[in-house]
Amino acid sequence: MTDILSHECLQIIWFLLWGLLWAIYFILDGFDLGMGTLLPFLTGTEDERRTVYNAAGPYWDGNEVWLITAGGVTFAAFPTAYAVLFSALYAPLLILLFALILRAVSFEFRNKIDDPRWRKLWDTFQFLGNFVPALLLGVAFAGLFQGIPINENGVYTGNLLTLLNVYGLLGGIFFVVMFAVHGALWLNLKSEGILRARAEACAQKLWFPLAGIAVAFLVATAFYTPLYAVYLQTPILGVIPLLAVILLFALRVLLGGGMHKSAFAASAGFMLCVTLFGVIGMFPNIVLSSLKPEYSVTIAEAASSQLTLTIMLCVALICVPVVIIYQSWVYKLFSVRVTKKELDSEYSY
Repeated sequence: MTDILSHECLQIIWFLLWGLLWAIYFILDGFDLGMGTLLPFLTGTEDERRTVYNAAGPYWDGNEVWLITAGGVTFAAFPTAYAVLFSALYAPLLILLFALILRAVSFEFRNKIDDPRWRKLWDTFQFLGNFVPALLLGVAFAGLFQGIPINENGVYTGNLLTLLNVYGLLGGIFFVVMFAVHGALWLNLKSEGILRARAEACAQKLWFPLAGIAVAFLVATAFYTPLYAVYLQTPILGVIPLLAVILLFALRVLLGGGMHKSAFAASAGFMLCVTLFGVIGMFPNIVLSSLKPEYSVTIAEAASSQLTLTIMLCVALICVPVVIIYQSWVYKLFSVRVTKKELDSEYSY
């Protein structure tokens, strides 16, 4: 394969796969993060809260595998970018990690003691363990699109507050609302009765702020980032943001027509296009510098050797389909709605 694919071709392939892996993570763990964020607002009874837990229960840990995979690919395919990003984003990544730990622990500890105060404590941790990652992921990726202050040596010269600028916070709010809509759509598919109707109504109501924030984010991107330069140079790529807009409106139409599974698929497609819009707009850079464009880290500078990228591609072509088949089986196995009978099972949360 090393004779078939040049080093430059492999770099582009892995850059696109890097973006795709993040998109897959956002789509799959996005509904978990969204449901957890909506937990205090959509549920009123103990059964309703347990329904939210059980709607995420069989999937959340498997979905997080894609986060590890995206981080692992960054390390293996673009080690220089990994070093720059993980040093620059050290503080938000630690906060993200602790929040995800809180979420994981809340699943296991919530029902260990039969006390409403105990369960309320872990419900709070469940909310924070979903809301905080959603917000930080949006802030971090908005920061990547805008550029972070790294010097000619790839050393980060800012701090945590540097990321909390207008564009970064807009990206954080965008991700929170986007995941919340995605989570409400998933809960609508997994619940029944009043909670299901409440989830559907929530998705319909949140669509309007999502559409408004999406438009604001697209406009702000033109002023705060260099992303549109790539699309102006290659107009055919404009199909990506155009498709995102089409899918966003299709989501509303499908949801209003009661086509809930199709609406969830449209939401997933919208998230895919949003992610690829930002990632492709960064090309040929993988880490943009806000200090000087020449300080940016390109994929050519950050990439591993041709042999490494070739071996990784061979492994990915073998292992990724296996993971996809396994996760598809899990989703099929637990495709039923969370009913009272499910909640009464000894295996439920």
